[in-house]
Amino acid sequence: MKQIVLSVFFFLLFGLTGYSQGPAKQAPQGFDMNREGIAQGKIDTIVYASKTVGVNRKALVYTPPGFSKNKKYPVLYLLHGIGGDEKEWFNQGAPHIILDNLYADGKLKPMIVVLPNGRAMKDDRAAGNIMAPDKVQAFATFEQDLLDDLIPFVEKTYPVKKDREHRAIAGLSMGGGQSLNFGLGNLDQFAWVGGFSSAPNTKQPEHLVPDPENARNQLKLLYISCGDQDGLLHVSKRTSEYLKAREVPHIYRVIPNGYHDFKVWKDDLYYYVQLIF
Repeated sequence: MKQIVLSVFFFLLFGLTGYSQGPAKQAPQGFDMNREGIAQGKIDTIVYASKTVGVNRKALVYTPPGFSKNKKYPVLYLLHGIGGDEKEWFNQGAPHIILDNLYADGKLKPMIVVLPNGRAMKDDRAAGNIMAPDKVQAFATFEQDLLDDLIPFVEKTYPVKKDREHRAIAGLSMGGGQSLNFGLGNLDQFAWVGGFSSAPNTKQPEHLVPDPENARNQLKLLYISCGDQDGLLHVSKRTSEYLKAREVPHIYRVIPNGYHDFKVWKDDLYYYVQLIF
């Protein structure tokens, strides 16, 4: 039933088949503006022990309105860009407001959203030369930190569903590349994968999806998006073209007048979260 609903939603939203092509309909006005009189979720800071890095690390966690420890929730891991940290989405992308508004409109399934620091190193601040080799490498190292340290901590601390079909990953720019690399590289862990304006850290398509048949069988959703004015559009385009040629269903959104900024990424979040779980 979920797949039927998704197919109908894809058609109505994008006017497309399993291989969507832009330009894409954009989020309605006010979707990211605070609304009075509606129930609100909660943002907390967590600290988890990272054996991968050898220090305690921080992440933000959004729990939905009406959150109850007596229920089990799916989880979205939402990743930031190369110049950010665990607070980038919260400070610039208003995910809590976008989600609260969607819940108020009855458009979203209750989920927990984890906003980690994707720079897995002892000094993980977004300071100094963010392009330094050790800091860039730390974004790749985060794959182990995520799988071995953060996810187990979240699953011990919060009432979440622990199977791959209730675990999603998405991110912007550097985090978009991480999401495609980690999600498609660990289909035993993630069934829902999204890359927003993915950066050049994104693996070449043949390495992202070396087994198209397995990807077709395992993925619930693969969402790839970028603004049409973004200098990194070629990264998303090459990935989509590879997937289409190998008949791997996915959404490919090209956002009109879209640049490499939070206007695009907030729009992506608005649509992506409605499609998962």
